Amino acid sequence: MGRWCMARGRAGTGRARPTGPALPTVFARTAAVTAVLVTVVATTAALPGATALAAGPAGPRTGYDFADGAVRITGASATAGAEELAAGSTYRSSLPRNGTLYYRLELDAASDAYVSVTAVPGTDGEVTAVDGIRVSVRDADGGSCSVHSATFGAAHSPRPVTAWGTREIDAGTGRRCQDAGTYYVSVQRTRPQDSPPDDWDLELTAATEPRPRQTGPTKAPETWDSASPEPLAGEPERRPGGSGFAHATLVGQGVWRDDIRPGETLYYRVPVDWGRQVYATAELAGSADASGYATGALRLALHNPVRGEVDDAAKGYTGRRTSVALAPLPPVAYPNRYATAGQVGALRFAGDYYVVVHLAAQVADDFGEGPFGLTLRLRLGGAAQSGPDYAGESRPKGLFEVSARDRLAAPGGSGGAAAGDDAAMKAVAVGGIGTGSLLLLGLAVWTAAARRRT
Repeated sequence: MGRWCMARGRAGTGRARPTGPALPTVFARTAAVTAVLVTVVATTAALPGATALAAGPAGPRTGYDFADGAVRITGASATAGAEELAAGSTYRSSLPRNGTLYYRLELDAASDAYVSVTAVPGTDGEVTAVDGIRVSVRDADGGSCSVHSATFGAAHSPRPVTAWGTREIDAGTGRRCQDAGTYYVSVQRTRPQDSPPDDWDLELTAATEPRPRQTGPTKAPETWDSASPEPLAGEPERRPGGSGFAHATLVGQGVWRDDIRPGETLYYRVPVDWGRQVYATAELAGSADASGYATGALRLALHNPVRGEVDDAAKGYTGRRTSVALAPLPPVAYPNRYATAGQVGALRFAGDYYVVVHLAAQVADDFGEGPFGLTLRLRLGGAAQSGPDYAGESRPKGLFEVSARDRLAAPGGSGGAAAGDDAAMKAVAVGGIGTGSLLLLGLAVWTAAARRRT
């Protein structure tokens, strides 16, 4: 967050001239100018140039950075004692090696509901490829609404894994989970017998999406541009990644760089509008010791605004420069939810998408502790379109849209900004700090003149 300060002078002690302005008028004018100054400085802090400056050099990152103010909650061993997950809130909990934890949802009959669970294992224990977490949503009668799992994969590297659960309204289909009432979220490890014995920290979120006012297509788009464009070229700009969803670094289309150490997971937040496509490639620099091999060492994943995983890709590392790219994905569209393919179904709403990069801990065995140079190339294809006319507000509010603030602040351009608009905003950002300084100087001169008049 940008900081600003203002020197406040002492009131003059001389007698006011009869023709001079009254002191209240002087104070009112000063307050007005101050308000303008605050607005300009605050706006400048949100612009691309200021954001890049605020990022600063990357320091050591350890572990997962949980959301500030997350509510502590204890998972119950049975549905009878389950505590509620309120839509729009974020929670912290812990998952033991054995057993299933239960949480409660209170839902209406007009909104789709989403729950995400991120499990953070310790870095000491060994994990297997099929170990991870399973998240289920069931109605009060035990009927299944959804089941999703997330596992560590071939790299066997302890890292944050995220699975999501859904309750979708599909009127007229006769499906379960359509009524208002109490629902239960269950969380368990997928392979407890082979899992490390320590508890895993959990971060949980709950969200709701209202239905559109008018019914639209009920089939996913069958055709879309599935060609992979050339990755963006150009000199990368330094953007240190965040260490969790809540603290993901805001970026847009562009080429970004950072350093990553074995075992680290970096998070980037990308605003994506309706009708846009996300293309992402991660490149890992070579090592001085190019002998050895780490399976699935470089992992790249894309998560949607409710943190559900859209797609992922991984590649081994031999010490030579290597890259991994996501498969071509369709444009973000509301009807995608009717697709049978999970990757397409997850691209069902606009908002903040998350690009997540992990470097396997085993890389250190053959190539040292690093850090290793990481380059992230992001391209946003397609054209921004209008979304559905929702009948109400999402919880949290604005979750499924690209905000005007993010359009301005995203370095490289947001999911809905045109290239010319982004260039103009960069020009404003470059001059923002100078403008603020001039305003400070002008305010000081104006105040001094006002004192002389009084």
